[in-house]
Amino acid sequence: MRVLVTGGAGFIGSEIVRTLTSAGHEAVVLDALLPSAHGSAADLPDGGGIIVADVRDREAVDRALHGIDAVCHQAAMVGLGKDFADAPLYVGCNDLGTAVLLAAAAAAGVRNLVLAGSMVVYGEGRYECPRHGPVRPGPRAEADLAAGRFEPLCPSCGTELTPGLVGEDAPVDPRNVYATTKLAQEHLASSWARATGGRAVSLRYHNVYGPGMPRDTPYAGVASFFRSSLARGESPQVFEDGAQRRDFVHVRDVAAANAVALEAVAGLRAGSFAAYNTGSGEPHTIGEMASALAAAHGGPAPQITGEYRLGDVRHVTADSRRLREELGWKPAMGFAEGMAEFAAAPQRDMAASPAP
Repeated sequence: MRVLVTGGAGFIGSEIVRTLTSAGHEAVVLDALLPSAHGSAADLPDGGGIIVADVRDREAVDRALHGIDAVCHQAAMVGLGKDFADAPLYVGCNDLGTAVLLAAAAAAGVRNLVLAGSMVVYGEGRYECPRHGPVRPGPRAEADLAAGRFEPLCPSCGTELTPGLVGEDAPVDPRNVYATTKLAQEHLASSWARATGGRAVSLRYHNVYGPGMPRDTPYAGVASFFRSSLARGESPQVFEDGAQRRDFVHVRDVAAANAVALEAVAGLRAGSFAAYNTGSGEPHTIGEMASALAAAHGGPAPQITGEYRLGDVRHVTADSRRLREELGWKPAMGFAEGMAEFAAAPQRDMAASPAP
């Protein structure tokens, strides 16, 4: 199979390329190789070659799609960013870029797509109220966060809620710009599939971590922030009270999920779109992750700061049974083993400005 991997020189994309080539597939990479996304030395792929261009460049995308059997779309601007001033960058990179790619795929007759989705489309995860059962809490009020009241409350009775695992059929409720663009990507992919008879899969990544993660950038995940602090000899700064629940999934497991999805997507019904949670199945708090990483690194212990960001959700953890049962994927890296590896692994040095 000949696969176009957009963003294939990035943190996750480069691991996907390695996984595909080791399985005997040919990977063609389309990546802008911007220093602000890749640092001074991009992770250039072996094998199928690379086209250095932005995914919004229609002429370059047309060229990249020649002879392609499937597209693995990883190119995106990620993370919560700095503030709302980043909105045009996120929408341009993520949504316009996806629209250009899908229009080109439609013209080229490419009908198989695997998309890098995200758990951020859910907003807050799944919650139970002891009186009212499953409920959807609204956005947390800034006054509550400032007062250290971090847990979402039942919208009917004000009782503190119990978090659970969120499935793919849960309502979507994006609560920041990045999340909104990731949901828009899914809508574009679904529309493309219906209009062209294509087939699309979105892998809704949970918190991906592992070797080669970018450092010292606001456009990365919490694992990168903590690892960067430890590399500087500083304590990881844990926001809120550290009890936020997440699902940390290793980058090699995410690459394996993309490989099985690419094998399976051609067998889906024409015109269909399917979403799959992609997580380890082992919820941990952010405080637990920071402590495990600091202990493995031999660095200073984390500090609980009480700080908060309005765009953050409290708890969101994956129910990934659908991906396991339907596509046969199973994560191989456990939490303790993965954190120990990540603590010793090199990171990418980043330039100062944001980029897709």
